[in-house]
Amino acid sequence: MSIKTIMNFVKAINAHQVKKIAALMTDDHTFINSHGKKVVGKEPMKKGWKGYLDFFPDYTIEITEIIEDDDLIGLFGWATGTYKTGQTPETANSWKLPCAWKAVVRDEKVALWQVYSDTKIPYEIIEKNLDND
Repeated sequence: MSIKTIMNFVKAINAHQVKKIAALMTDDHTFINSHGKKVVGKEPMKKGWKGYLDFFPDYTIEITEIIEDDDLIGLFGWATGTYKTGQTPETANSWKLPCAWKAVVRDEKVALWQVYSDTKIPYEIIEKNLDND
């Protein structure tokens, strides 16, 4: 059941359905980014996902491998995105990064979502575009 919950969570992320993402989170959901920054609570994470998906409107997670140990799940694959839209292929601010995620499922909801990836490329794209605004 834990893998089914996590895959539904990933599908909601890929569909950019913030309400569905939130519905799959525990109230005390914890998100930890690649830099160790922690956000606790469903409500702050709804805002966090909305903001992130505004930055990268085509953000997608591709899972290539899953390891499960009770309610702890390790996911491995790729994350892709493009900073905002309306760009030509020559000026696109797209990226594809290898990623890993650690998830904990409790009562068929995601209690922990931790991301492991090198975020240098997406941050450089954001910075470059902020300088041009």
